[in-house]
Amino acid sequence: MKCAILLVAYGIGSDQGRHALRRFDALVRQRWPGVPVRWAYTSLLLRERMAHSRQKSDSVFKAVLRLAFERFDAVAVQPLQTIPGREYGSVLTAVKDAARKGGLNCDVGAPLLHSAADIQETAVALLRHLPAERAPEEDVIFMGHGTRHDAVSLYVQLAQAVHQLDARVHVGAMNGAVQLEDILPVLGSQRVWLAPLLSVVGRHTLEDMAGRNRQSWRSRIEATGHQCLPVLLGTAEYASVAEVWLRHLDGVVQSLSTGA
Repeated sequence: MKCAILLVAYGIGSDQGRHALRRFDALVRQRWPGVPVRWAYTSLLLRERMAHSRQKSDSVFKAVLRLAFERFDAVAVQPLQTIPGREYGSVLTAVKDAARKGGLNCDVGAPLLHSAADIQETAVALLRHLPAERAPEEDVIFMGHGTRHDAVSLYVQLAQAVHQLDARVHVGAMNGAVQLEDILPVLGSQRVWLAPLLSVVGRHTLEDMAGRNRQSWRSRIEATGHQCLPVLLGTAEYASVAEVWLRHLDGVVQSLSTGA
């Protein structure tokens, strides 16, 4: 069976994001040597920007059809999304439609947070990659995107799992779930570390999290008298977090290889 791997990201909006995806790509190729690896992107805006700068910018649907045209028999798809929300649902639909049209056998791996095991493994991984300069008594906040989808509850479960391991580490989201207003009253340290719970550093990290505008998380934390130290690293850049996505992809590759 001729099999390919398709990795799916929101898009590339910065050089750091591009480098992060390249590193993840290298991990995948190292794990499955000889299996072709391709990329697709869910953001139309970022795809247009990438196309304008002459970068490959396939949508999920187009990428799967391209693999069918290249006469692959099966495609293992792994999105680099955090929760099974609307964006993940759109990936599932695009893969299903393209696979039917192209006559391909496709399967899609779960996002970062899907099962209780994922939540616990991700909680441990986040704590393993805390800034080396952070003192044990200092607070750390991870900012996720959030959603109005029911899957937003997974942020709450992750926040609880992280809190059980380190009471000074917090997980919040811009939309729904645990918001910054819920975290600010429990901050107990002068210095507060702020990191994205997003796969790569992009606009949300640079503007909504670490920006100097009045509504950014950094500004709102500093407005309460704390010193805020942003950490500009996406979760795909953490080896232990990347391992969760790789484990999901491993299950999909094995399923397609055995025909299970």
